[in-house]
Amino acid sequence: MVIANNVIRLREIQRRVIEDNNHFQGINSISLSTIDRILQKHRFRMKQASLLNETDQRVEYVQRIFEIEGWPVPPEIIFVDEAGFNLTKRRRRGRNIIGHRAIVNVPGQRGGNVTMCAAISQRGVLHRHASLGPYNTMLLLAFLDGQREHMFQLDHREPAQPEHPHYVVVWDNVSFHRAALVRDWFTDNPIFSNLFLPAYSPFLNPVEEFFSAWRWKVYDREPYMRVHLLQAMEEACLDISVDSCQGWIRHARGFYPRCLARANIACDVDEILWPDPEQRRDADAE
Repeated sequence: MVIANNVIRLREIQRRVIEDNNHFQGINSISLSTIDRILQKHRFRMKQASLLNETDQRVEYVQRIFEIEGWPVPPEIIFVDEAGFNLTKRRRRGRNIIGHRAIVNVPGQRGGNVTMCAAISQRGVLHRHASLGPYNTMLLLAFLDGQREHMFQLDHREPAQPEHPHYVVVWDNVSFHRAALVRDWFTDNPIFSNLFLPAYSPFLNPVEEFFSAWRWKVYDREPYMRVHLLQAMEEACLDISVDSCQGWIRHARGFYPRCLARANIACDVDEILWPDPEQRRDADAE
């Protein structure tokens, strides 16, 4: 029963054992502790459940990207995400004489978080917006409105763009990305559509690498007040080149063949999430 259903509960096993007279004849009662002891004896342990269709989601995502790129007029794919920042964040590594710690001064109080929402594509950083506190549905709608106006202005300056362009917003599965108001926004703006990333696949979103590089550029400005932090976050976006964005997009696409091959990819742009070097692999490692 456990092999067939890894998330079956002990009480459900208990009930099925009592009701199954073919395999468990004469057993009218059994305690949960006995069931647990039997499972332990046969080397069954509790562990975090993984999504069975994780690789299937990646295959469907890559196939959908290829389908979109095959349209008669290929749309512009825009990668969107949010990242938080705080005044207490500083460089975590430094240099000093052997035997002495590398010390950095940080504010005595943590203060509130500041969140940056940004969008990148092959044309570089398209739009960004910093806000005090966490992001939510209303802030996201304001960001999408700003993104729409910016795209209209950008395409107006570039006559080579198609007369009726289309944009595909690619982002993760955070709850406010799926809010009803957000779905209504895409319905009201038919030239925009959205595509959700597969679960546990940040390596397929190049904006993750954008934020990794962007954070270091914010560090370099050493903001000490929230007003200065907002300014530093905005200015740091201007330092990100178009070539860098294109490189991150190529790096994300480098995982497509392994996704189609249903490979078990254990990689993330944030090495803190994968502290074991043996578990870290990227497209160039094999």
